[in-house]
Amino acid sequence: MALDDRNLVETLKSELNFLNKGGYGRSPRTPWKPQLIFEDSPICMNYDSKENPRPCSECLLMQFVPPDSRNEEIPCRHIVLNQEGQSIASFYQYGSQTELEDSLRNWLALTIAKLERQSSNSQACSNCCGTCEPRH
Repeated sequence: MALDDRNLVETLKSELNFLNKGGYGRSPRTPWKPQLIFEDSPICMNYDSKENPRPCSECLLMQFVPPDSRNEEIPCRHIVLNQEGQSIASFYQYGSQTELEDSLRNWLALTIAKLERQSSNSQACSNCCGTCEPRH
């Protein structure tokens, strides 16, 4: 099974840029249809291939989906975006588009920073004597 081999940090940075440029605003082609987080973004590995989609199980976002939600029809809607436990799906039910986008923006920034710290720590440790304890 071929997995999504994009660089995770670069892909998340691209998504943050897409969001900040208004990527989830109404589409001129389909103004009646709301743009869906991740699904209507270039971050979705099926963004340009609606005819022959790859299974979501291959997506790099799956690592952020809670294990009990990985078999959902659209697993990325279940990514938890904040400390209150709100997911994209819960914002669709109970929140506004602005609240959802603000939470997504914060989640992306925090996740990118965390991944960059982890990468930096792992690179620094690989250059030492090899006796370091993993940092958490």
